[in-house]
Amino acid sequence: MACTRVVALAATLLASAGAIGWTQTAAERPRVVVAEFDGIIHPVSAEYLIDTIDQADTSGAEVVVFILRTPGGLLDSTRAIVSRMITSRAPVVVFVGPSGARAASAGFLLTIAADVAVMAPGTHIGAAHPVSGSGETMDETMSKKAASDTAAYVRSLAEARGRSVPLSADAVLESRAFTDREALEASPPLIDFHAADLDDLLRQLDGRTVKRFDGRSTTLDTTNADVVRVAMTRRQQFLSAIAHPQVAYLLMTLGMLGLTIELWNPGAVVPGVVGGLSLLLAFFALQILPVNTTGLLLILFGLGLLILELKIPSFGILGIGGTVSLLVGSIMMTRATPGIAVSLGIIVPVVLAVAAIVLFLGRLALKARAQPPATGVEGLIGAEGRVRDRLAADAPGHVDVHGEIWNARSRDPLPAGAQVRVVEVNGLTLVVEAAGSPPEGEHAWKV
Repeated sequence: MACTRVVALAATLLASAGAIGWTQTAAERPRVVVAEFDGIIHPVSAEYLIDTIDQADTSGAEVVVFILRTPGGLLDSTRAIVSRMITSRAPVVVFVGPSGARAASAGFLLTIAADVAVMAPGTHIGAAHPVSGSGETMDETMSKKAASDTAAYVRSLAEARGRSVPLSADAVLESRAFTDREALEASPPLIDFHAADLDDLLRQLDGRTVKRFDGRSTTLDTTNADVVRVAMTRRQQFLSAIAHPQVAYLLMTLGMLGLTIELWNPGAVVPGVVGGLSLLLAFFALQILPVNTTGLLLILFGLGLLILELKIPSFGILGIGGTVSLLVGSIMMTRATPGIAVSLGIIVPVVLAVAAIVLFLGRLALKARAQPPATGVEGLIGAEGRVRDRLAADAPGHVDVHGEIWNARSRDPLPAGAQVRVVEVNGLTLVVEAAGSPPEGEHAWKV
């Protein structure tokens, strides 16, 4: 009996020790922080990626992985991300994937700056030649300066990471792009290896020695890693959606259209509120995105021409000119950053719709203004009615006007049932005359 108790106690102790060992193993699993980004590099996306590195440093993560798909973006935001990548406690891996993705322009700089650069099969990187922040054509001298500055920046990154300096510079100076195979087979290569997906990436990272930007070396441990995915906050998602060129353009168009309708029909409220809110959101987006000032002015000029078409007889010349100005301005304003322009499939229908709405609603508004008033005191002047009871001269009586019974007076006696016309309104008393009398009420008198 005692022997049985000893065996049971030993088994319990062994089970407890195993549980403790399992708990310690789970707690000591290496942590990998993953951020997946698909979009334009701008201040909001830079904030998201930098926040991800901050969380990784705070949690003691083994490595940070950026799954990147981008057509490019703003150089200032890219530099901010790169600066934070360099100072990150955990090595930063940029993975261009899945297959079919690209990391162009600003995305190329992020790939070159990463501690480990990886591409999925069927992806490409490159085409990083800088353009003007306003989208306007730079003169030759300014273009060379911008390209030389960016090329020097990417050469410094490539040299520190042990990647091909000449090819990195060519991506900027010659707008060269590289497939995943070309990037890996370059000498020295632009990337470190291929990976099919995140699991394959972590498997190949395990045990790999990474040289940091400051020259230190660290060996990665991703065995049975605890993968923590970091998503954009709702605020970042909202701001990032607004900052998309297509959304910003639609908001600006809707805002101008709403305010125009409100000015034509004061008191409608809804068009004014929607238009004002849309314009405010559009202005926020235009502060983030590079905007061609000339294009914005052409849009405003085109809207002005459409409004003038309603008031000045031009046989359609002003309307056509306004529509063309809107179209050209929209194309110029939304083509500031390569790869993220608003497509003509959106611009052309929106411009035609705005022109049609402005001209159609404008003509209706002007036609409505030309009509005589139908309500109030002005609406009663000239209205016709019928005498209810015999109306003696200079004596109070009653008439039916607009389906209502009114107090009335007349200079001439009028029989019951006679048709009368209102010539003046004094308080709640109408001054009337026979419907066959002169319309200006020459024989009417005031009370």
